[in-house]
Amino acid sequence: MKKKICVLLVAVLVLALAAAAVVPPATAKKTLASPSFGAYQHVFIIGVDGAGQFLRDVDTPNFDRIFKDGAVSYAVRTEVPSDSGPNWASILTGVSYFKHLIHNGSSGEVQRTSDTKHPSIFGVARAALPKAELASFVNWNNVNFGMVETDLGVTEKTVAPDADLCDAICAYFDAGNAPAIFFVQFDEVDAAGHANGSASEEYADAIRTADGYVGRIYDTLDRNGLLEDSLFLVTADHGHKVTGGHGRFSLNESLTTIAAAGKTVQPGGTLDKVTRDRDIAAITLFALGIDRPQTMSARVPANLFADTPGEARSFYKDPLDGILSPIMWIVTQFWKG
Repeated sequence: MKKKICVLLVAVLVLALAAAAVVPPATAKKTLASPSFGAYQHVFIIGVDGAGQFLRDVDTPNFDRIFKDGAVSYAVRTEVPSDSGPNWASILTGVSYFKHLIHNGSSGEVQRTSDTKHPSIFGVARAALPKAELASFVNWNNVNFGMVETDLGVTEKTVAPDADLCDAICAYFDAGNAPAIFFVQFDEVDAAGHANGSASEEYADAIRTADGYVGRIYDTLDRNGLLEDSLFLVTADHGHKVTGGHGRFSLNESLTTIAAAGKTVQPGGTLDKVTRDRDIAAITLFALGIDRPQTMSARVPANLFADTPGEARSFYKDPLDGILSPIMWIVTQFWKG
């Protein structure tokens, strides 16, 4: 009997969460009318693989100064599963893993092109801005090979280690490039997490080093006059267990960071509690004034832009995620990891 009651309670909770996720048309219209829609010429997305929510726990002077008057959340939910492939792909496409089906293995084996059902932000931006410079600089080549469409004229660079990647990024901007979308994936925090766990000094050191790269990139953009009309974002794809590793549903694996700085960002904003890492895609296109594909379940969170109330998440765009994700989130509440 107790087991049946528990199952019933979980079912009721899932249905309640699903019902709450339906998009009210009025909310969507109000959001699209926001002055922040199209307020930016450039969006810079700096991804720190494996950093999760732990940017909060380490001394990061560059992160702190950049986002002093910005919006920051350390309680952003990752995709299920909490692996790099599913999450970077969701960040770039704005749909769940259940839609794009890109995982660590497939992203290194199947080259992505523009005939995909779920285009990345680069694909959507290329259709809207055919002459715009777009760029993706990464350490892990799977991002450029299996997640970013390779036939769009995106400037794609894969450089390792992270120190050399940072040098290449700064040189790119010092050469006068001004992309509409610029995506970065640093990798070595993730390596430290796998080797030593999220409670280790080695992991904290790797985050501090990545913070230095973030500061260098930001200062290079400033030096080249690119910040005034830019939205600057820092995010991560997943965290790590105390003992190291990720890919399941524990809290340490499943919470991550989104930080935003820009002229219409709400100072001290914390983003709403249902923000997902895939929402980076919606935020990016919204900032550039580009309409999103109807298939995209990513949404603009509340408490991000000062003049934007935010959108609810549509259950109907991804029912499988709407049902399974709340169940996994219940598991997460009881498993720190």
